[in-house]
Amino acid sequence: MSGLTNAVVICAVVVLVIARQFKAQQIGTDRRWWVIPAVLVFLSVRDSDLIDHHHQAASVALLVAELLVGLAMGAGWARTSHVWTEADGTAWSKGTKATALVWAVGIGLRVGLFGLGAALDVRQGSATLMLALAATLLVRSGLLLQRAGVGGRTYGVADAAYEPLRKDPV
Repeated sequence: MSGLTNAVVICAVVVLVIARQFKAQQIGTDRRWWVIPAVLVFLSVRDSDLIDHHHQAASVALLVAELLVGLAMGAGWARTSHVWTEADGTAWSKGTKATALVWAVGIGLRVGLFGLGAALDVRQGSATLMLALAATLLVRSGLLLQRAGVGGRTYGVADAAYEPLRKDPV
């Protein structure tokens, strides 16, 4: 796939994700939460520019760092999202100001990694960014499902890792 097509796909997913994160969204139980990340993984691994073959060690190190940033962003995004249940038992989430901070720090780290790669003369394509975005979305969705108790997990005051679900005050 061309670099322009990859850039359009990445921008479309990021715009969709950012636009939707600050609106209340029902946490789905339809088991399709992994589809967009799976498509991003497929597009990135089939791309030949995932690893720069002239600078393999540096390229792999940057890829691993990018994936770690993506995983951390997904976890931070899920943890900073407000999660509550409605009277009918449906679970909802909504991003907070802390969520925006997680995004800002994550984007800053990614820009820094891109700058480091450029300084090391490592050719970087959009495949790495797509793979990291997929990791972010997978971790965020999985943790939100876990926080909401979807799939049979119950949770409440005894669960010290998370606050109990409650009705959104807004």
